[in-house]
Amino acid sequence: MRRPRPGTAFSRAARVASATNEDRDPMTNRNFRRLRMPPAGWWRGLAVSASTLVLLLAVSSCQSVSRSAVDLPNVPGAKYIGSKECEQCHDKIYRDFQTADHARLIAAGPNAINAGCESCHGPCSLHSDSGGDVKPPYSFTPGRPQTSSYGARLADPPARATETVCFQCHADVRGQFNLPSHHPVPEGRLRCTQCHSPHKGSINLAGGTSLLSENDGCFRCHPAQRGPYVFEHEAVRDGCTACHAPHGSVNAKLLTVRDANLCFKCHFQQVSGGRILIGGSDHSLRVQQGTCWTAGCHEAVHGSRVSSSLRF
Repeated sequence: MRRPRPGTAFSRAARVASATNEDRDPMTNRNFRRLRMPPAGWWRGLAVSASTLVLLLAVSSCQSVSRSAVDLPNVPGAKYIGSKECEQCHDKIYRDFQTADHARLIAAGPNAINAGCESCHGPCSLHSDSGGDVKPPYSFTPGRPQTSSYGARLADPPARATETVCFQCHADVRGQFNLPSHHPVPEGRLRCTQCHSPHKGSINLAGGTSLLSENDGCFRCHPAQRGPYVFEHEAVRDGCTACHAPHGSVNAKLLTVRDANLCFKCHFQQVSGGRILIGGSDHSLRVQQGTCWTAGCHEAVHGSRVSSSLRF
């Protein structure tokens, strides 16, 4: 094919067509690429905005979904007014209470209100209207029931025990405290609030986001099991509840399992040639002598300073 001679009409038309095609092509037109490409920090800003939006949605979802409707008891002459009214006098408790698990409790029904405070303290309309002179129905005031000047008890019933209020919703825990081995809550030597915080943060004083290990709540009463030990028992790192029920158990020492099967959850058995091998050692006769921690073998179950096998 013959090339058009320079200066002819055909050659000028070819150059115009070629330039037009180049202008339309995003791969060859530099101006096109410069106008179409976003600024250098545009993608980074978009990523930050998207991350912020996702975080806000997640927080909003957690705040709105984790709500529990409760059926509150009726008290003659008093009505529920909502937790917001408590802020007028108990501002610090109210401010901290917004982070508490119980703050997500609401009253059932179409006119639901935030009943976090009153779910434990009862309807507080009389308490609020009197400026605090009238105590809430369940004020948990320590001491003996109030009496008149003549020594007779007043008609108003005394404040309920803290545990009685907790058991209204946590009936399963009430049953656990009736088991043979339990923490001395029914005997009055321990309170629910010593392990569970009702007014601030997670209901568990240790673990979760409290920056404390789960065991720290137990070590306040059981410091001998804290250590440190030269030879640790790895199960302690998993938490006390790996072996112990926190409220009550049918087994001694609040153990979840009463015999060697508790240890077998982590220390696997191997049967070889009619022998039971645990950790490469023959335990055929040892497992028949009793539990691992009472047969004179591994008595230092929480850790030892002298024995790598936790013998003593």
